Amino acid sequence: MHLRQRILFIVACPFLAISPAMATDETAPVDHPDLVGMVAQPVSPMATVIERYEADRGALERKYSVRPSTSRRERMLRFQDGWLAALEAIDFEHLSHDAQVDWLLLRNTIRRERSRSEIEAKAFDDAATFLPFATTIIALAESRETIPAPSPQDAADRLTSLAAAVREAERVQRDAIDKADEAHPRPTPAACRRALLFLEGLRSDLAAWQRFRDGYDPTFTWWTAAPYKDAETALESYATMLRERGVGRTSDKPDVIVGTPIGREALLAELAFEWIPYSPEELLAIADREFAWCEVQLRKAAAEMGCGDDWKRALEQIKREYVAPGEQPAVIRELAKEAIAFLKERDLVSVPPIVEETWRMEMMTPQRQLITPFFTGGEVISVSFPTSSMSHEQKLMSLRGNNIYFARATVYHELVPGHHLQQYAESRFKTHREPFGTSFWTEGWALHWEMLMWDQGFGDTPQRRVAMLFWRIHRAARILFSLRYQLGEMSPQECVDFLVERVGHERANAEGEVRRSISGDYGPLYQAAYMVGGLQFRALHKELVGSGTMTDRAFHDAILREHNIPVEFVRAILIRQPLTRDMQSTWRFDEALQEVQSK
Repeated sequence: MHLRQRILFIVACPFLAISPAMATDETAPVDHPDLVGMVAQPVSPMATVIERYEADRGALERKYSVRPSTSRRERMLRFQDGWLAALEAIDFEHLSHDAQVDWLLLRNTIRRERSRSEIEAKAFDDAATFLPFATTIIALAESRETIPAPSPQDAADRLTSLAAAVREAERVQRDAIDKADEAHPRPTPAACRRALLFLEGLRSDLAAWQRFRDGYDPTFTWWTAAPYKDAETALESYATMLRERGVGRTSDKPDVIVGTPIGREALLAELAFEWIPYSPEELLAIADREFAWCEVQLRKAAAEMGCGDDWKRALEQIKREYVAPGEQPAVIRELAKEAIAFLKERDLVSVPPIVEETWRMEMMTPQRQLITPFFTGGEVISVSFPTSSMSHEQKLMSLRGNNIYFARATVYHELVPGHHLQQYAESRFKTHREPFGTSFWTEGWALHWEMLMWDQGFGDTPQRRVAMLFWRIHRAARILFSLRYQLGEMSPQECVDFLVERVGHERANAEGEVRRSISGDYGPLYQAAYMVGGLQFRALHKELVGSGTMTDRAFHDAILREHNIPVEFVRAILIRQPLTRDMQSTWRFDEALQEVQSK
């Protein structure tokens, strides 16, 4: 059977039996699933293995909950090493292709978790000078369920010593911050923040230890109530000092941007775990090329708007087109309908009726907008828009940054065919692959649609094209500033200035974007994942749809059925690539994409 025929058979046949939600007849009743077809679908024998791993890992994580503990670290390493050895004993060559994919994904996940355990242990060791009392808290926390219980009087003694040790640590670090000189450099805000995060975790561990016996053991309460309160007061005081003096985050400056670059070697390790066979420098070169392409297209659109080649002027024009307070939800509703109609008209992807029916809206809080100044989505789209509590300047920046044209270019990214449709599929197809999720699939899928909608003519006016291009150049900029920050080549302030001056962001929105990128709430590759993942899907689309091997709809439906996994594995599944247990990432998707586009 030729490659094209083989792919069409594999992709089309299972699809017909999965669910009416993916059927071509959109008039079919939503509440009448094809249960016979669902039962007939084969299940990977690795599914139960993956579920067992997740159950065992979860049980150990809950049992050994004190994260900085040496005993926890050693137990998790034994668990991970044991599972890696067990996987090697499986006869890989006789697994089905689908099961081989699962085997490789599970091994990659365990290796990644092992690596991150070691990184976390090193980070705790690096913070040890801030936390000389940590071993006392860890020992108390781990003795919580010891039988017979430790002496309450001894516990009170240890709490008293703990309080004194915490106050001494606070004094030492305050002096290091306030009295720093050339011979004794000041602790960096990033180091203080890392120590603060560990300190807050230790406070939580100590509180859990105290709650376990307090009130249930009268002798324990009698001895420890006052010493525990004293220790907690000392810990709270130390945390406040680190937050305000060390990190610089006060009531007057609650949104200071602080992070820790991970460096090139760590970036290479993360890229390997994500199955991206490119160096940070190669990704930066790709981003530079995409950024330049966007600038060319922006100048063209600006000229159509009467702005010459001044695309920043054109951008300024569309930023003034925003709705009045209270009207944004109605706009979002209409934009969602428009995007779905566009998809159906061109038969680009199946849109299950229940997907159209069940998405919801919520308004984003002012506090969250400090981190996420734009919409986020899924089944619920969180709408970023000014509130009455914001300052006049903040209101204007939020209005301008969430104008009608920008919203039109992002609603379908967050809902359909973007994150809402993704989440629908993730909760229904090959759910055993949930542990393997990657932002390169999550955000890459949504950005692929931004590119494809551009190709399909969704930007039918120059104003709409400017808005679509703004987000596209923004994603190229995310690679540039986030990787250069992680490489130590840009400071947080330089990242903010870059987004304002080169991309056209409102300053408050740029600050939120950078804060989101480097604060540690997202992985170091998260911002790069949008465009890199989008280019992966775009290259795969060119390979299979551009060649006539698959239709748009068959291609996109097939991807959704494979769950959230590294895109190179999506490709391996769709082209039935032979797999080996020692395989590594080799798909140079950008080179393939450039080769196709040059023909």
